[in-house]
Amino acid sequence: MAGLDDILGMLPIDQIAAKLGVDPATATQAVQEGGGAILGGLQRNAATPEGASAIEAALGRHAGLGDSVDLDQVDTADGEKILGHVFGSQKDQVAQTLTSEPQTAGIEFGKLLPMLAPIVLGLLAKKKQGGGSTSQESSGGIGDLIGGLLGGGASGGGQKAGGIDLGGLLGGLFGGKS
Repeated sequence: MAGLDDILGMLPIDQIAAKLGVDPATATQAVQEGGGAILGGLQRNAATPEGASAIEAALGRHAGLGDSVDLDQVDTADGEKILGHVFGSQKDQVAQTLTSEPQTAGIEFGKLLPMLAPIVLGLLAKKKQGGGSTSQESSGGIGDLIGGLLGGGASGGGQKAGGIDLGGLLGGLFGGKS
């Protein structure tokens, strides 16, 4: 998945692994799953005009992401707010569900997701700026951008990140409408 690979390419995986107390391979897997869940939640929100508008506004506040990220500069309080908007009342359940996945045993997603959320929005803002598209207001504009990062179109509901069925995870959390 190109978008998740972009996120991985920007992150100091060794620094994340140290913060989470795991090896770099496990940290990479966790970033793929956590980033995929955030992108999936954003894509779900972008399916409504109100959600797409809110995401557009958030992207404006997260522009200026460089080619690499210093984790010590990431605003995790902002990340918590982003997760609240993306997942609503299901925020903690998303983290718990990801934490219980066997592929990433030992990862505390409640700690990782707030680090990833501002980075994901920054990457989306960067992609939007660099994409040269002037049709963000058109049907599926932001949803297509997010879907492209997930490796499919805006309607793809069963994407997999690191072996996790994101459509199933998010669909189960949000009432089975995947």
